Amino acid sequence: MASRPSPEFRAEAVRVALTSGLSRKQVAADFGVGFSTLSRWIQQERKNPENPTAQSDLEREVAELRRENRQLREERDVPKKGNGVLRGEKQMRFAFVEEHRNEIPVNRLCEIMDVSPRGYRAWRSRPLSDSQRKDVVVLAHIREQFALSLGSYGRPRMTEELKELGIDVGHRRVGRLMRQNGISVKRSKRFKATTDSNHSFNIAPNLLDRDFSADHPNQKWAGDISYVWTQEGWLYLAVILDLHSRRVVGWAVSNRMKRDLAIRALKMATALRQPPEGCIHHTDRGSQYCSHDYQKILRQHGFEVSMSGKGNCYDNAAVETFFKTIKAELIWRRSWPTRRAAELAIFEYINGFYNPRRKHSALGWKSPLAFEAQAA
Repeated sequence: MASRPSPEFRAEAVRVALTSGLSRKQVAADFGVGFSTLSRWIQQERKNPENPTAQSDLEREVAELRRENRQLREERDVPKKGNGVLRGEKQMRFAFVEEHRNEIPVNRLCEIMDVSPRGYRAWRSRPLSDSQRKDVVVLAHIREQFALSLGSYGRPRMTEELKELGIDVGHRRVGRLMRQNGISVKRSKRFKATTDSNHSFNIAPNLLDRDFSADHPNQKWAGDISYVWTQEGWLYLAVILDLHSRRVVGWAVSNRMKRDLAIRALKMATALRQPPEGCIHHTDRGSQYCSHDYQKILRQHGFEVSMSGKGNCYDNAAVETFFKTIKAELIWRRSWPTRRAAELAIFEYINGFYNPRRKHSALGWKSPLAFEAQAA
């Protein structure tokens, strides 16, 4: 049988309920008593003037500090929940108050969101305009597509995605809704050099000469190696792109940046595409690409070998752009505990998003697979 609370426990619960500024329901939960029990204790305390709740200067000061601390937490946490709403229009701030009014008192929410309680009540009783209704629908689609794009779509790509879904919307409206709701692309980076051009292998001329356009598939390929930092150490990623559609046609990962990494990516690409003789294969001057084993495979498939100028990353800008994209949209957004976890995420990104779904401005806002299907 549960023991009855001591008088000191009751007095403390009543004091907090009367002086902290917290709701009785929250105080009851904090003390582990029922709401009705706490209410009864408060009534009994008020009916007994012979034994008033202690109200020393120290207790009043503690209660005031608790109240201020709670307000500071609200001022810190509520805008985070709002995710940029505080900078948006009043309609958005009213909607935020409505969404969280069961968590924090309405008057306090209105104060934090810089709107009046009277304006909020008027907003609740006022029906939405046609424009506001459309904003609600568009915003729901924006949130969905932003999640599907792994948080990578800014205003231009988001607008094209919505138009493809049949939603008649302009860049300005999409930009406004994304800005007001804190929907934005976040980027960060970590650097490591991957090109080792200090070797004795032969160097091929630059046949590509920064012309990354291609009239049909398997006309020009480009390859390179980049890196992913994990808690187990570096993971190296080799890719080969078909410059006609920017499609990743071959890729491989390894914990060491050796020539077999580049070879595995090349073998995947040749097995998938069976390129005709004369296809230009462009890379940098790294030892992985200049090695005898790699060049032997290129000769067997009749590639025309092209290499960038020394130390000039612009000569292979198409693949550099891909690496920038995958890092901004996937790699830099998470901490990778193992190389295996990063490998699986890269596989899902390339085969589940980049090749079949990601839109490119250079392809008329089509994905690589859609662009190839249109050209076929």
